[in-house]
Amino acid sequence: MHYREPRRVAIIGGTRIPFCRSNTAYAEYSNQDLLTAALKGLVDKYGLVGEQLGDVSLGAVIKHSSDWNLARESVLGSGLAPETPAFDIQRACGTSLEAAILIGNKIALGQIDAGIAGGADTVSDVPIVYPPEYRKLLLRSARGKSLSAKLKPWLGLRPQHFKPSFPGVVEPCTGLSMGQSTELTAKEWSIKREDQDQLAYESHVKTAAAYEDGFHDELIVPFAGINCDNNLRGDTSPEKLAALKPAFDRSSSGTLTAGNSTPLTDGAGAVLLASEEWAQQRNLPILAFLRYGKVAAVDFVASEGLLMAPAYGVSEMLKDAGLGFGDFDFFEIHEAFAAQVLATLRAWESPEFCRERLGREQPLGSIDRSKLNVKGGSLAMGHPFAATGARIVAGLAKLLNDAGRGRGLISVCTAGGMGVTAIVEKQAERKGLS
Repeated sequence: MHYREPRRVAIIGGTRIPFCRSNTAYAEYSNQDLLTAALKGLVDKYGLVGEQLGDVSLGAVIKHSSDWNLARESVLGSGLAPETPAFDIQRACGTSLEAAILIGNKIALGQIDAGIAGGADTVSDVPIVYPPEYRKLLLRSARGKSLSAKLKPWLGLRPQHFKPSFPGVVEPCTGLSMGQSTELTAKEWSIKREDQDQLAYESHVKTAAAYEDGFHDELIVPFAGINCDNNLRGDTSPEKLAALKPAFDRSSSGTLTAGNSTPLTDGAGAVLLASEEWAQQRNLPILAFLRYGKVAAVDFVASEGLLMAPAYGVSEMLKDAGLGFGDFDFFEIHEAFAAQVLATLRAWESPEFCRERLGREQPLGSIDRSKLNVKGGSLAMGHPFAATGARIVAGLAKLLNDAGRGRGLISVCTAGGMGVTAIVEKQAERKGLS
């Protein structure tokens, strides 16, 4: 079989709509509305109207059963050629980063020349279902072969059948929400409330500064009259954050609050990936290259914190790449909770953790905090579950391009005790996506 060296995966750029707190500006919009808007922004930005791409990978975490073909339906409304295929993906909060890795692999292997990865989520338009007993009653009635057979099941109808069930961000294996689980992690790693609030404060300050200096101008397309993430609080302060009450453990030992945790958020984002040749033929910019990707999972039921999988994923990815923290200019760590970020940093610094859990003779070490989320993070911008990865990839690629060189590390924790990680470079050796 003929062997061909894997191609480099170019990041052309990305777009997103502003992220908004759930039940605010986007309360009347669906996942498809949000995702189509982000895709249209990307198509218009890079002159792709009528263009047929090799594939598109999009997803959402919370969606209606009618959204089973969300990616394809969104593509059909985006301006791309209707012959452009698309498929849905879902890996919780890592959805669109995983989508980028999958599209990148296809490009690296020569299966396609260009594709889009992205995601959307809205907690304003959640699917509302009714108890299983009511569903079974409806199905029994539908199966009836006669009028009496169709009517008989309705004799069992009871008032409790009309009590709706809303989706919750709760782990089925533990019955704990992400916030409750992260409280346990904060206690295990002795993460102080003050340090969490400081990280949240810095996230808002950096994000506000990034808006002020125009960093987001090329990344955000207005939607529904909104131009800026509406969770952003540029005027917040450590004192204001310290005044908030604990949100998950309401006792005196609780440390996670609404200020140092990401809010429920609606939004969408997408990123365009391609081979170098495809980009050059169309005179499109190459901001950076997607170089490595890794996914990891932990046993969060028995032995590890729910959101600690990136600590493992990053370690293994760095082994693949032969790199250490000193080789990176930027670190993009998704701020699901300030405590999760701080626990992960502390784990990498721990000789015991790195030896016993990561199989390393030496700790990974500390990262330069001045390189961490330099344009802000999820605590300030918000976190539409499936859109965050695309936001980070597009933002990091722009950051590297603006710098003219460098290397960035991405780390995203997810529900289910998983993590998705990646490496993005402005200058890369001719090696394929790993």
